[in-house]
Amino acid sequence: MFFKLVAFLLVSLAAAEDLSFTYNGFQSVNLSLDGVAGVTPNGLLRLTNDTRQDQGHAFYPNPVNFKSSPNGTVFSFSSTFVFAIRSEYADLSGHGIVFVVAPTRGLPGALPSQYLGLFNEGNNGNATNHVFAVELDTIQSKEFNDINDNHVGIDINGLHSANSTTAGYYAQNNGGFQNLKLSSGQPMQVWVDYDGTNKQISVTLAPIKVEKPQAPLLSLNLDLSPILNETMYVGFSSSTGSIFTSHYVLGWSFKMNGQAQEIVMSKLPKLPRMGGKKRSKLLTIGVPILSVSLVLLVVSGLIYFIRRKRKFAELLEDWELEYGPQRFKYKELYIATKGFKEKELLGAGGFGKVYRGILPSSKIEIAVKRVSHESRQGMKEFIAEVVSIGRLRHRNLVPLLGYCRRKGELLLVYDYMSNGSLDKYLYDQPVVTLNWSQRFRVIRGVASGLFYLHEGWEQVVIHRDVKASNVLLDAELNARLGDFGLARLYDHGTDPQTTHIVGTLGYLAPEHTRSGRATTSTDVFAFGAFVLEVACGRRPIEAHGPDQDLILVDWVFSFWNRGAILEARDQNLSSEFVAEEVELVLKLGLLCSHSEPTARPSMRQVVQYLEGDIALPELSLLGLSSNGLTFAHHEGFDDFAMSYSSSLGKGFSHSSYAAESTLLSGGR
Repeated sequence: MFFKLVAFLLVSLAAAEDLSFTYNGFQSVNLSLDGVAGVTPNGLLRLTNDTRQDQGHAFYPNPVNFKSSPNGTVFSFSSTFVFAIRSEYADLSGHGIVFVVAPTRGLPGALPSQYLGLFNEGNNGNATNHVFAVELDTIQSKEFNDINDNHVGIDINGLHSANSTTAGYYAQNNGGFQNLKLSSGQPMQVWVDYDGTNKQISVTLAPIKVEKPQAPLLSLNLDLSPILNETMYVGFSSSTGSIFTSHYVLGWSFKMNGQAQEIVMSKLPKLPRMGGKKRSKLLTIGVPILSVSLVLLVVSGLIYFIRRKRKFAELLEDWELEYGPQRFKYKELYIATKGFKEKELLGAGGFGKVYRGILPSSKIEIAVKRVSHESRQGMKEFIAEVVSIGRLRHRNLVPLLGYCRRKGELLLVYDYMSNGSLDKYLYDQPVVTLNWSQRFRVIRGVASGLFYLHEGWEQVVIHRDVKASNVLLDAELNARLGDFGLARLYDHGTDPQTTHIVGTLGYLAPEHTRSGRATTSTDVFAFGAFVLEVACGRRPIEAHGPDQDLILVDWVFSFWNRGAILEARDQNLSSEFVAEEVELVLKLGLLCSHSEPTARPSMRQVVQYLEGDIALPELSLLGLSSNGLTFAHHEGFDDFAMSYSSSLGKGFSHSSYAAESTLLSGGR
């Protein structure tokens, strides 16, 4: 009896360790699904549907034994699956599919978009995750060092891939490397193999009509034993961002301690048809009786066509062809904004009006800024910078999607931010007052975005117009720094040559008003003014009479000078604030507002101060005085500011300093 029991346990253990399953479609298959994942009536596993900022997971419902004991060695395993990624927008998709081995089903706390439904900002990269994954990623996320927007990567506990490469396969008979577009909408097959003896991971990709290539696309020598627990769950994760995308799995095979069984392609469910039904063309046969009517119809059509062509006429020169997807059709933007109707107007400023819109083809919600310009030589360089800035990707920046040029105006297209600009939550008795926690998160977010612009991208980006009205809030009140109309790019290690004074009164560094040269340090100065206006609920310069203005940095400095800096905070704040954080922010605002550029911190240091990684230096040790923190009153700035205040009136602190014609006519 004892030997029978031992034999039964050994057989059960072997069966568990040698788990094998094959799904040629998912009809009537028992899977653990969550998020927007589901199975279609014909048996497709659809991880995401046509929603934005969402995620879906599908796991084999039972735990799988990957080791014989907690401290044992991971067994060999093999998996293969067929997938397809289909986007409503031909040139864009998001964000991809991941084959994942995880300690739990459902991945609680995971975020959509660039986090692929796997991790979040807090746990990404943690060794305690115990996650092995293979990502099929269609978006380039700079914060994870993605190589491009069409790659395959091996991930260990986070989204900084241990190894990655462009999607494709090595054809047989020395056919060379063949590129594949993951979001093409066509089904492809992936093989994931782990050799437990040699500790090697191999990933292979190919179209479904091609046999498994002999050479894998990716390989990595790594022992998974410290990564995986004794029992784990296997399955898939997927997420969407701003683009409506459907991620499908057509078939899946998995086996422990052996090669996964081949998927039978003829048994897989069919994908939905791509695009709509083709319209049949009506052939018109001319008849003598209808000749006069036909001529009238043609003439009417020509008149209508000419009028319509003039209405939607654009400027398109040969040099703009290289910018491809970054250029929008004027007609598309006209339809999106309902003809730029006043009811779609979001706001207006010195550089044009901003309208809300919905792109007719992709249903993406956008904001369109109309900027007047003169078509001179400088436009080519300006468009090149617009397109370069359009490649910036950071959670605290408003994505610039592209542009359109028509007659005497330039149209810039941004992601739409539902909660509008930050300034309406700070001044003039706002309907909603942000609490301190929300304000502190906004300040840290803008700091993180500026640090990325200055040091985290392939070029240095000087924003040149950091202020509350250019900080937008998304649906979760996260800060997004936007309006790159004045931004300037230059290569790391070089000296910026800008010589035009651009920006907004109250945020201009004294050296910028003297030389016209914008640097990362002038951005830090503007950030200091921004920090103080968020903490104090006041504009950097406020009119207090015909000949008297309140300079915010001097006002805060006076409180610090008498040892009562906390009294400078916004009195609309509730009593629930962290005094240490408020004091840190106010002192940081003063430090960033130092009249000497060398005395200001870099944005890297600013982020470290705000995160508590390093302590803020004592202001008294920096030799600050009442003359050391002013807006260059003693350097000719007063006369300059007064000349503008007299023409701009009481709200002059909101007005941009440079005329837009100067900006867009080659003076960058």
